[in-house]
Amino acid sequence: MYESGENYLETILILKEKQGAVRSIDIARKLNFSKPSVSRAVGILREDGYLTMEPTGELELTEKGMEKAGAIYERHKILTEFLQKVAGVTPETAEEDACRMEHIISDETFQGIKRFMGK
Repeated sequence: MYESGENYLETILILKEKQGAVRSIDIARKLNFSKPSVSRAVGILREDGYLTMEPTGELELTEKGMEKAGAIYERHKILTEFLQKVAGVTPETAEEDACRMEHIISDETFQGIKRFMGK
């Protein structure tokens, strides 16, 4: 899966935890993307089995989608904490860098950071 797809899944998970129901417009606002771009991405994620859309327009992560979104979000949280506590960077910088790193870091390296952080 590409970084953009992972970002969409993570965003859906975060929005779902915050506000309950999630629609495409919520994603567009959160990521500052156009509605057509979000609709296209949502269509691809649906085709790939990561989410479903209710008749009301509400998006639901499938088991496969929840697993992938949860893994990405876990990486994001642990990397953010690592960068703040170990590297001593600001919360803002840690958030931005973790968001980029979570998509490219190897599982071996991530597991090492996770162990180091006692997670």
